[in-house]
Amino acid sequence: MDIKRKELLITSFALFSLFFGAGNLLLPPLLGYNSGDDWIWVTIGFMITAVVIPILGIFAHARLQGTLFDFGKKVSPTFSLIYCILIYIIAVAIPSPRTAAATHEIAIFPAFGTSPLLTSSIYFLLVLVFVLNRSKILSLIGKFLTPFIVIMLLAVISIGLFSSEFSTGISQFETPIATGILEGYQTFDAIGAVVVGAVIIISLNFKNMAVEAYSSKRTLIRKSGFIAGLGLFVIYAGLISVGAYYSSEININADLSSDMQRANLLRHISISALGEFGNTVLSILISLACFTTAIGIVAGTADYFKGLLGDSQTVYIVTAILASVLGISMGQLDFNSIIVVAIPVLLFIYPITIVLILLNVLPEKIATPLIFRTVVLVTFLFSIPDVIGFVSPSEGLKIVTDYIPFSSQSLGWVLPAFLVFVISSFIQQKMKKR
Repeated sequence: MDIKRKELLITSFALFSLFFGAGNLLLPPLLGYNSGDDWIWVTIGFMITAVVIPILGIFAHARLQGTLFDFGKKVSPTFSLIYCILIYIIAVAIPSPRTAAATHEIAIFPAFGTSPLLTSSIYFLLVLVFVLNRSKILSLIGKFLTPFIVIMLLAVISIGLFSSEFSTGISQFETPIATGILEGYQTFDAIGAVVVGAVIIISLNFKNMAVEAYSSKRTLIRKSGFIAGLGLFVIYAGLISVGAYYSSEININADLSSDMQRANLLRHISISALGEFGNTVLSILISLACFTTAIGIVAGTADYFKGLLGDSQTVYIVTAILASVLGISMGQLDFNSIIVVAIPVLLFIYPITIVLILLNVLPEKIATPLIFRTVVLVTFLFSIPDVIGFVSPSEGLKIVTDYIPFSSQSLGWVLPAFLVFVISSFIQQKMKKR
């Protein structure tokens, strides 16, 4: 079946919008602001974990066309089950509530002065309504919400760059590329890829999308992933560059608390680009971008547990309700507090997610169960010092990590995972020749 242009655009826009949430909008400008004249190098690192890896995750979904469970089943069914449960718990406990916190801090509180509890309650009630009507999710987000979000983002970026003096400050980062890579973790885009990719696949199965054949779905999802990735690249690069070029015009440290640095920097940029109307634009932009991401996370979580427990619609509804209640509870924290809580969690789960994505993109004759098991095990083991080093640093740990390349950048897992992949592949080839 030929893929219609309309279906391609709707799916591409929906993918972009499900990715693009609170962190995706608030993190890049501050990253650019602090990177100064190194903003290009920071952008390169950021793109690796916030664009390239997530889109490869969508490509892996296009190939597997299953659920998140399929990503880890070559390691073992037990591992995959534990991994899936962890991913979905993390998704509904951190990035989903973070969208409500960002919406409250930027769009709701400045205008109405209401409590975080009221904001998160109304917010997740609306999320629940959309999730329970999930057959309309792809169409609504793809046709209406995302084009509006993209137009407003491009307006803020283009006018902001045009009106800036194109002067940057001095970089605050010793290793700009590594900083960009780790900041990309905070977007949760790799986790988003494995979660919302399944949402896209399930949504395509509804009659209104009429895409049936495996090959047609694979082509549609891969093309949509590429287009969505291109959109993310343009927006991220634009937001980072705007933050860098406004670093000489805006002093966010003089009169603003650290908790609100990201929100206020983006607000200043919007006002500089669009005048006082920029406040309204930013409020609408944040609300829509965050809302669509929360829908994707809650729907993806409900889909997984529905499939896990006998394809029960009751399980889907109950899971969606529980995820929304958790969102209300965690959504009362401020945005910065949620980021701080997320860092050790991401240092643990993100490396495993990255290697699972990369291995699932490779041909099956290369990425065998042996390769999966050895690479994932080594990645897990070498991620532990990064987590411990962040939570409870000590001199004893430093003695160990000094011998691990890139460990000082919390990337100590990278080289060991690559080396064990090469060694395991060599052993595997030798075994085949016997």
